[in-house]
Amino acid sequence: MNKLNHGPFLHDQPDVLGVLLTNLGTPDSDSRRDVRRYLKEFLWDPRVVEMWRPLWWLVLNGIILNTRPSRSAKAYKKIWTEEGSPLLVFGRRQQRALQDLLDRRSEFPVRVALAMRYGNPSIASGLEELRQAGARRLLVLPLYPQYSATTTASTFDAVTKVLRGWRWIPESRFVNHYHDDPDYIGALAASVRAFWEIHRQPEKLVFSFHGIPEDYFHAGDPYYCECQKTGRLLAEALELPADRWVLTFQSRLGPKQWLQPYTDKTLSALAASGVKRVHVVCPGFSTDCLETLEEVAMENREIFLAAGGTDYEYIPCLNAEASHIEMMSGLVCRHTRDWMPVRGAAERDRERHDCRHRAMALGAPG
Repeated sequence: MNKLNHGPFLHDQPDVLGVLLTNLGTPDSDSRRDVRRYLKEFLWDPRVVEMWRPLWWLVLNGIILNTRPSRSAKAYKKIWTEEGSPLLVFGRRQQRALQDLLDRRSEFPVRVALAMRYGNPSIASGLEELRQAGARRLLVLPLYPQYSATTTASTFDAVTKVLRGWRWIPESRFVNHYHDDPDYIGALAASVRAFWEIHRQPEKLVFSFHGIPEDYFHAGDPYYCECQKTGRLLAEALELPADRWVLTFQSRLGPKQWLQPYTDKTLSALAASGVKRVHVVCPGFSTDCLETLEEVAMENREIFLAAGGTDYEYIPCLNAEASHIEMMSGLVCRHTRDWMPVRGAAERDRERHDCRHRAMALGAPG
């Protein structure tokens, strides 16, 4: 079958708004083989590693993929659940909750599909699910609050690559970021306050964001600035004075200098300076994953305690919390408000019926 042939056009097919909810991705299992496959796809993305391709191919295949998969697989085993990878488990809950909320609030048919930039369910499968549902309008919502070429732009690349193979592409929109969205900041602040109702407030609250190489920032990536704004707005919402919080960056890879200050080194320095109690929250992650559950919640805890700290707590991501789903619903509604029809359902049904009969009168297949 020609890749551009997706079957006949149905004149009476109802209009559907498709929402593609995306995240970074996860291996299919915690086995070394599946972790290696995932890392190969992830690290070969030129948006993630901006290096001359022939040289990077040698480094990736000759060194990294021979050593890192075993270490990463051990880390995944620490957080893997009976349902599977936490990122995918929470992602499915987010998709179902958002679908349910939009079904209850929208008179217009909406279909929400979940997709991962790397691994499964793939971008291609998510888009195909929406195409099969009859989505003639598409909103892509990457769950990255702060824009970066390494994440948001990479998702755009993957979506457009798939759509290049479609005969009739949907009218499409793309959510670039929501780092300063009031509902997002409010949901984050509420989650921190709820955590503090159980665990008394720390001496220092650490906002830990995923890092990127510093030269990406100097090349024009706005990620660093958007992280700073998220941190400032969250601190203001929590009414924290400047000496009660610090913003850091985690998950660096390779010899390059990444955005600073580094989370692990900051935690070590805080403990060495006499700070005994810290909490860490990750406002750049919409969903708990390896980087939050293993690196932040486990590894960094050990670093802080080994340096002299006594009380370390990780505040979970928003995941499928009601306030988070409300925020997503708000984003969808704001970005698609002018797509929503003013006609009622009965009138739309009559219009589709008439359209089909007019098309058949002109010779279209029944």
